[in-house]
Amino acid sequence: MPVWLREHSWRQTSSAVYLSLPVRGVRVTPASIFCTDQYLKVSIPPFLFEAILYAPIDETNSTAKIGNGIIFFTLYKKEEAMWDSLTIENDNKEKLQYLRENAVLKAHEKAKEETEAKKVTKQEHKKYALEATMKLEEAERKRIEDLKEKERQKVTKELELWKKQQEDAEKQKRVQKARELLQEVEQLKERKKEKMNKTRTLNEGTSETRLKPTKGHGSYNMFSENLKEEQLPAPRSAATIKIDFTSRVFPTALRESRVAEEEEWLRKQAEARRVISADLSDLEDLEEEERNPDWLKDKGNKMFATGNYLAAVNAYNLAVRLNNKLPLLYLNRAACHLKLRNLHKAIEDSSKALELLTPPVPDNENARVKAYVRRGTAFCQLELYTEGLQDYEAALKIDPKNRTIEKDAEKIRQLIQGTPPDS
Repeated sequence: MPVWLREHSWRQTSSAVYLSLPVRGVRVTPASIFCTDQYLKVSIPPFLFEAILYAPIDETNSTAKIGNGIIFFTLYKKEEAMWDSLTIENDNKEKLQYLRENAVLKAHEKAKEETEAKKVTKQEHKKYALEATMKLEEAERKRIEDLKEKERQKVTKELELWKKQQEDAEKQKRVQKARELLQEVEQLKERKKEKMNKTRTLNEGTSETRLKPTKGHGSYNMFSENLKEEQLPAPRSAATIKIDFTSRVFPTALRESRVAEEEEWLRKQAEARRVISADLSDLEDLEEEERNPDWLKDKGNKMFATGNYLAAVNAYNLAVRLNNKLPLLYLNRAACHLKLRNLHKAIEDSSKALELLTPPVPDNENARVKAYVRRGTAFCQLELYTEGLQDYEAALKIDPKNRTIEKDAEKIRQLIQGTPPDS
């Protein structure tokens, strides 16, 4: 059986009722209080307080404060009026039971409505969030499409400019070739004219030395007839035979060169130019120029010069897909990876470039020096100073007069020895 809390006090105004309920010695929580428009209940087992209010109240704005062993209620009336009492004075238990059940039923219905309202609100919030997310994604997609379009237009302009430069270069070559042909024709005409003048001069000199016939009618000169029969033919015309010698590809003297290795290097370079590594069916969307490794290499070099290292790497990647036998592609991509701090990739590309730069000949000395220096730099940035020093020393063997490489190698030696490098 519950213990009813009978002790309470209340006062009122025309708009509100103030109720004070002592609950000393027990722990009260908001869950212990139940209130509807005409029913108030406080359940703190084993204690129980229940009141069927004299008139309806605004349960939404009404408040209850818990503290110092007291629950203080502020109940706002729906209609301004003075109550005769706090509760309905009625001994009819059935009516009281009905009012109690009706209040609980209304509370359940209100809770259900609030739950439905919260559910609807949650769905609306979710729908709004979804719409907002879709708008953001659409805006992001549009931004990306705009960037792609700008990049496409930029690349198209670069292609058109490159085409125009190529056409201008071809036109200039054709004009230059036409001029050279015209000069050769003029030279041939001059030579032919000189030969004709020389032949004419010789013929005139010969005719002057001939014996003149005797004047007079019926005269006959035996010597004159003999001279005519023994007259020599004109000298042959002079001509110039032009001999061209094929220039050597390598600057070294023949006695110092390694002809077999140089010829092998030239053969490998020629074969590398003919290699197509990628399946062109995968690259159908590319323009004709974008399938040219040399054009892609030039584009990557321009991107590198402007500091756009990621774009340069993309250009070199596509060029390598098209032709994986050109060492300069790996060498240039290694430089980009160094700038981007992709040190392991820089080491891989430098090693691949050195693998393709064989046999070692004077024509690829500069490329081999760069490959060793870039790989050595990547090793040093990974704090693998011994491996880095080996690559720098290999570069110095190829180019012993390079003071910059020599100074860097000395700094690495000091780091290995634990002495501070000279500033």
